[in-house]
Amino acid sequence: MAYNIPSHLKGLNQDEVNRARAKYGYNQLVAGHKSTWLELLLGILKEPMLILLIVISLIYVIVGNYAEAAFMLVAIVAVTAISFYQDNRSKKALEELKKLNEPLSVVIRNTQVVKIPTREIVVGDLCITEEGRMINADGIIVHSNDFSVNESSLTGESFSVFKDSTTTDNLVYSGTITVSGLAVFQVQKIGKATRVGKIGESIRTIKEEISPLQIQIQKFVKAMAVVGLVIFLLVCLFSYLNTHNIVGSLLNGLTLAMSVLPEEIPVAFTTFMALGAWKLMREGIIIKRSSIVETLGSTTVICTDKTGTITANIMQLKHLYDYRSDTVYAEGEFDDKALNELIDYAMWSSEPVPFDPMEITLHKIYEETQKNDLRRSYQLFHEYPLEGKPPMMTHLFENNEKERIIAAKGAPEAILSVSQLSDADRDKIRGVIETFARQGYRILGVAKSHFEGNDFPAKQQDFKFEFLGLTVFYDPPKQGIREVFQHIYAAGIKVKVITGDNAETTKAIALQAGIVNDTPALNGTEIVGNTEGDIIVLAERTTLFTRMFPDAKLAVVNALKKNGEVVAMLGDGVNDGPALKAAHIGVAMGSKGTEIAKSAASLVITNDDLQKLIVGIAAGRRIYTNIKKAVQYIISIHIPIILTVSLPLFLGWIYPQIFTPVHVIFLELVMGPTCSIVYENEPIEKNTMNQAPRAMGKTFLSINELGISIIQGIAITLGVLFSYQLTAQHGGSEEKTRAMVFCTLIFANILLSYANRSFYYSIVESFKNRNFLLVGISCAVLILLFIILYCRPVASFFEVTALSGSELTTALAVAAVSVLWFEIYKLIRRA
Repeated sequence: MAYNIPSHLKGLNQDEVNRARAKYGYNQLVAGHKSTWLELLLGILKEPMLILLIVISLIYVIVGNYAEAAFMLVAIVAVTAISFYQDNRSKKALEELKKLNEPLSVVIRNTQVVKIPTREIVVGDLCITEEGRMINADGIIVHSNDFSVNESSLTGESFSVFKDSTTTDNLVYSGTITVSGLAVFQVQKIGKATRVGKIGESIRTIKEEISPLQIQIQKFVKAMAVVGLVIFLLVCLFSYLNTHNIVGSLLNGLTLAMSVLPEEIPVAFTTFMALGAWKLMREGIIIKRSSIVETLGSTTVICTDKTGTITANIMQLKHLYDYRSDTVYAEGEFDDKALNELIDYAMWSSEPVPFDPMEITLHKIYEETQKNDLRRSYQLFHEYPLEGKPPMMTHLFENNEKERIIAAKGAPEAILSVSQLSDADRDKIRGVIETFARQGYRILGVAKSHFEGNDFPAKQQDFKFEFLGLTVFYDPPKQGIREVFQHIYAAGIKVKVITGDNAETTKAIALQAGIVNDTPALNGTEIVGNTEGDIIVLAERTTLFTRMFPDAKLAVVNALKKNGEVVAMLGDGVNDGPALKAAHIGVAMGSKGTEIAKSAASLVITNDDLQKLIVGIAAGRRIYTNIKKAVQYIISIHIPIILTVSLPLFLGWIYPQIFTPVHVIFLELVMGPTCSIVYENEPIEKNTMNQAPRAMGKTFLSINELGISIIQGIAITLGVLFSYQLTAQHGGSEEKTRAMVFCTLIFANILLSYANRSFYYSIVESFKNRNFLLVGISCAVLILLFIILYCRPVASFFEVTALSGSELTTALAVAAVSVLWFEIYKLIRRA
């Protein structure tokens, strides 16, 4: 956008910027803290699994088992490396998101207007702010054009304040919002030195609210930790009473504690969310908080603006209605002299430097049709910003000869209400408006006025206006928008349109866009005049909300939330800010959205393509489903480890200590990457977007889902213990029995990771969803297993012996039976 900035405003040069930054630092409330190696190490050492490994290592050193101690040291390094890898991926993803989320500011440097990251603003910079932008530093106004600012974030006062370089209060403050016009201000304070920065010191201590899924996962992990502690004490006591060997009893107890502790779950959750947000970022969807990814999948209602969201925001001028001649002129006829005054005043009522698509079009039509371009001769000296219900705006221009132009435009109802017309004329014009609106056109009324002196009315509606006519725009629905809404409806999500346009135009565009509507439209005044209970009922049953203003939009969003809906609000304007902030998921348009909309939203679609919202919802559902798969896998595979470690001991079988910490830690090293890396990479199942959204507060794992996982775990346990007894009863040594049990469990683990890729489709069908990581890790585990079995030094260390081909086949067959019965269950579900 071109800015009409006075030539004497040069801005800082690079040397001045460097000196200011060296003296005052960056424009940020909190200096970025990078963790030291010591902090990272201490953070890792706090992990329960590593504490257990260190304790076991020390016990092995004390009793002289140095080989086992060395293996545990290797395990500690491996667990640490996996943690670093996952943390690093998550942190890098979040850092990339943070960079994209950082707002840009417009400054003058070296006489050039440039956009820079807000944190790079320095004291002395000349910053430009305009309608809809957030002010990002404290400063003093040096140039302005009809500039007003909302300082409610600091003062609590909701009304906008007009300021310029000559007013008593000529200061602007970081965190406030430009309501109208344009201003250039010289930065005096940045970062923590600003007024909002001082307030922000207390805000820093407020923690981000954690999601319901996080709460449920935390509760589950804590419950498992308590179970682990109880079992640890029981095993230690039972083992000591039988053997009176305190070291052996401690090792038995710690082995079982390792098998119970589900430390993979929190790691998996963090990894899934961070990488999910990062993948969406690559799709052009910027997530402000990674936990929003989870909420996306729960969306039940999408509330969308019309202009620029459903429509292309092109604003083609299709017709002009001239009131004096009572004639409608079509596109191509606008050079008729009878339209000169209507075109003139339509342009004068627009911003001198237009950025709204309709105003850009009006300026263009003025250039094409008017022989004398008077825009340089007249200066805007007074303005009434867009306001009212429905809204209108008025501009007052004056030239050097003190000749004035007073032009107004706005919603046709607003202009009609302030124009001096007979009832019959009003009815006639309303008929014209209705005809256009039914065709989906966007209509503005245009009027002019005359006023002597400078004692202007407090309200623009108090001028005496002469009605001139109507400008009729067509903003067509975006290409492919019908398919987008078909996908939304197929996913069980409701759609509601919340717009400032009139009812007839909105109905026509909604019909063209494929939005399902069988109820009358409601306007903003009908909404706010009701009780909270009535608004909840109206919000739920109504699809089209028209002539909406910020309070009404906010009321609808809050009513839907109170009715249990998970609301995604789409908007791009200043007036959408409150509703975007209040919604579970505020979605702003990246290209045409205002800075206020982007800062209020929790998600930004960079190219304004509504199809991206479907991508986001699908990603949310995929991630939620995959986290559940990972957790169910962890539960199912932990059960046989726990029972295989404990039952031979409690039941007094021939080999009570069939697994030692060495075997359990190997299994843990297999399970960690499988659940957090492999399942995170799992593609979306083909029926996911044809299901109703889940309730956000719904228990993470239902009784049925938890029951299935427990049954899977018990089935695998039965298979593993069957291998134990089969080998032992045929005279197998402890090493042979351990090898059979270990092999059966490893085979079952691999098969389970494939079977649990879907709890609905068959394992064969799931192979169509390619996941190379799963294949790669499965192959790696098998290679390691064969090294353990057939490399003598390693086999000796793991206290196992080589198995014959028939024994391996038996172990695989038992594992297959104990896992693949689940395919019959899925077949019954599909049937």
